[in-house]
Amino acid sequence: MTFSIVARCAETGQFGTAISSSSPAVAARCAFARAGVGAVASQNVTNPALGPLMLDALAAGQGAAGAVAAAVAAEAHPDYRQLLAVDSAGRTAIHSGAKALGIWTSAEGKDCASGGNLLANDAVPAAIVKGFEEASGALGDRLIAAMRAGLAAGGEAGPVHSAGLLIVDRQGWPYAELRCDWAPEACPIEDIARAWEAYAPQAEAYVTRALNPTDAPSYGVPGDE
Repeated sequence: MTFSIVARCAETGQFGTAISSSSPAVAARCAFARAGVGAVASQNVTNPALGPLMLDALAAGQGAAGAVAAAVAAEAHPDYRQLLAVDSAGRTAIHSGAKALGIWTSAEGKDCASGGNLLANDAVPAAIVKGFEEASGALGDRLIAAMRAGLAAGGEAGPVHSAGLLIVDRQGWPYAELRCDWAPEACPIEDIARAWEAYAPQAEAYVTRALNPTDAPSYGVPGDE
C-alpha cells in the first residue's frame, strides 16, 4: 500500500525520501533521513523503529547493505517488512519480505532506490527510478518528478491518500519536511508538489534564520523591516 524513493544528491550531499500511500500519514511512520548519513524507508506492514536503526547503522559506517541487513537481523518479523536505504557514497540496498502485500517489487539506480507494495503493476519502482534519474534541478524537484512518474506508471492498486517529502542537508534538522497526511479526494503527491514549489525558494533563508538571524532576509510579515 506504499511506493517510495530514497535518494542522494551527489552534487550537494543532500539526502531525501519521498513516499505515498493509501494509508494516512505514511511519511510520519515510514520516511527517515539524517544529514551526512543517508536516507531510509521502512514500509509495507510498517515497523517505524527500523528507520532509526538503519540510520544508526549507516552512521556507524556499515553502508546501505549493512544497514538493511542489521535491520532484518534485529526484526522479529522480517517477512512483513520492506526496507530501502541509500548511504553517503550513493550505494543502495533493499529488503522485501516474502509476505509483502499484493504486487511488490523494487528497483535501484544511480544514487537512488525505489520500492513498493500493493502496486498496480510491477513496473512502478523502475518508473520512479527513471523519473528521478531523468529529472534535473534541486533534489526536491527530482523526488517530486520521481513520484509523479511512479503514479503515472500506475502507482498503488487503489487511490493514494497521503504523501511526504523529507530532505536533509548539513544541519541536524530537516532542510524540508512536507507532508499531506490525508487527502480523501485530491492527489496527495500534487499537494506535496505545490508545497515544495512554495517552500523551495525560501528553504535557504530558513537555514540562515536558524544559524544567524542577524543576517536573515526579510521575514515577509506585516511590520517586518
